Amino acid sequence: MVPKMRIAIGGISHESNTFNPLPTSIDSFAVTEGSRLLDDEAARFLIEMGVDVVPTLFARAPPSGIAQKESFLGLKDRLLAHLQSIGKIDGVCLILHGALEVEGIGSGEADLVKAVREIAGEEVPISASLDLHGNMAPEFVQQTNILTAIRTAPHRDLPETKVRAARLLLESLKNGSWPVSVMVNPPVLLPGELLVTDIEPALSLYQGLQKIDSLPSILNSSMFVGMAWSDTARSCATALVVAEDRKYEEKAYESVCELAEAYWDRRYDFHYEVEVGTAGEMIERAGRSSRRPVFISDSGDNVTAGAGGDIPLIVERMLAMGVAEAVVGGILDRESVELCKQAGVGARLHLEIGGKIDKVNGYPLEISGRVLNVADEGAVFRTDGVDIILTSRRQAFTSAESFRTYGIDVLARKIVVVKLGYLFSDLKKVAGLELIALTPGYTNLDTVRLGYKRVRRPLFPLDRDFSWEPPAAD
Repeated sequence: MVPKMRIAIGGISHESNTFNPLPTSIDSFAVTEGSRLLDDEAARFLIEMGVDVVPTLFARAPPSGIAQKESFLGLKDRLLAHLQSIGKIDGVCLILHGALEVEGIGSGEADLVKAVREIAGEEVPISASLDLHGNMAPEFVQQTNILTAIRTAPHRDLPETKVRAARLLLESLKNGSWPVSVMVNPPVLLPGELLVTDIEPALSLYQGLQKIDSLPSILNSSMFVGMAWSDTARSCATALVVAEDRKYEEKAYESVCELAEAYWDRRYDFHYEVEVGTAGEMIERAGRSSRRPVFISDSGDNVTAGAGGDIPLIVERMLAMGVAEAVVGGILDRESVELCKQAGVGARLHLEIGGKIDKVNGYPLEISGRVLNVADEGAVFRTDGVDIILTSRRQAFTSAESFRTYGIDVLARKIVVVKLGYLFSDLKKVAGLELIALTPGYTNLDTVRLGYKRVRRPLFPLDRDFSWEPPAAD
């Protein structure tokens, strides 16, 4: 009997916002270890294909400040311990992000893959699934064979991307080939809100990846937008193409240059999907609209991109403008949550909300009102015509259900504020109108204002008067 192919699976995933000064600790990571990891989509696919899947560890934290060195190294050591104990393997399938930044280390993906390579051996292929907002470190790309990224923003295809990484690895093992990933960096770093893949020009650009994938000798292609709120030397867009084998590397380079040039050529054409303006302008626009609910994204304090989630600026503006039938989801303020819980539903309180985490862009806001509801991880506080969801942890309100846990029905509201960039699909389905408020914060969409210090220059849009073309092949 022919022995089953053995493939190890695991990874560490985090989108690190270097402008957020609060580091991400071990407490922020949800860890799946051992046999529980076999429920992952990539693992289930490989098992269905007759592969002996060997689980290690997968750890994921929501976007926030850079990862603490000790926390990352502890997770890495646990993953490597699993890998060392499992004996001979045929391949490694990793689940990563691409924008994991670690204190004192830099690219967490590069550091992790180097260690995995040392244990697995030079003849064992490594594949990885990634987010399109990853910043690709050259040493990470060199140490891996197959890299493939999400192709939708807002993201809808993470499961398919993980399965694709597993499938391409399995096919390469069966063919006895040694895939090679080739990358080129067009000097562009744009926030993801400018590259919604449901509209042009991003729509055609990402649909075009399928054409590249179908070329002879090419396994896969990816277009990384980059993580705009990460100030590193590798923060940049990345065009990446995977050749079936080393001998096709030159062909892959031709394709990756064409992809990089196509991205560069459209750099001025990328645009917001919805209307944008200042907080005051968007609140006024929402008030004039006959549609409901109107969603306003507090984009500068976007917790899904690593912001602090506690800037009360929009609350202040709405109260000053006499807004009614509004809800804000939400503001992180553990102290105010405790005060609401101690006082109980119906109690009238004077609070100072927010401004305790992002003290650079925000400040506490004094409000008076009453406790409308309490929940396990937060409370709802009503002040005039605005209901504020106060949370004890950073929470992304990306669905109607996330509001319902606090007793809020978004369909019954005129204005709903979320600390996001673009709306996630569940909210888009119920939104009467979508607006983006260009607000301050660690995810400021006006990235020129962020004060980058480490990115490589020139870089669009920080710099505009320069030309670029792909470098000549080595």
